[in-house]
Amino acid sequence: MSGADTSDTRPVLALFDFDGTITTRDTLPDFLRYAIPPRRLRLGKLLFALPVMAYKLKLLPVSVLRTLLVRYAFGGLPQPEVEAAGRRFAATVLPPLVRPEMQARIDAHRERGDTVVVVSAGFDVYLAPWCEAQGVELVCSSMEARDGHMTGRYAGAQCAAEEKVRRVRERYDMTAYREVHAHGDTHEDRALLRLAHMATYRGMPWRLPK
Repeated sequence: MSGADTSDTRPVLALFDFDGTITTRDTLPDFLRYAIPPRRLRLGKLLFALPVMAYKLKLLPVSVLRTLLVRYAFGGLPQPEVEAAGRRFAATVLPPLVRPEMQARIDAHRERGDTVVVVSAGFDVYLAPWCEAQGVELVCSSMEARDGHMTGRYAGAQCAAEEKVRRVRERYDMTAYREVHAHGDTHEDRALLRLAHMATYRGMPWRLPK
């Protein structure tokens, strides 16, 4: 559909998964190591050896592993400390992990005046500062906090798979855009890719399987 109607002045909606798409790897494990107390981290490596192995063997869904990790890692931590760690992480750890070719795509979309949105299962505590610095919008997961401390639970559903599409449709009027572009790298992004007129999967053109 690209270029079919040059008289259509509506912008493009460009949707980017973050982990593994914009970045070279999943950044949640990096944030866990960065943000949680060292003693909790050391014990967690022992406690989660079997769940991580089960995930690698495809015996445990990634959504379940994330839920377990987040509950253990962040439950009871002061909210201001986690948020401050997220800002430092966004400024120091994330930039070297960004793929140059994906940064170039984001920049090109921005320069054309397109609406650029990161749509991620990752957390706003580190994604929001990164997106603000990039001048792009964000749809992602959040952690629940109560009385100034993290509960260790997600605030709502994980922003993955069909939830990505639900949130995008909830926030953006699809009719306001002449095209939707989407970029992803795992099975959790395929629902988002199906939403697009032009989609890439691991950097290559992707078409809806018949």
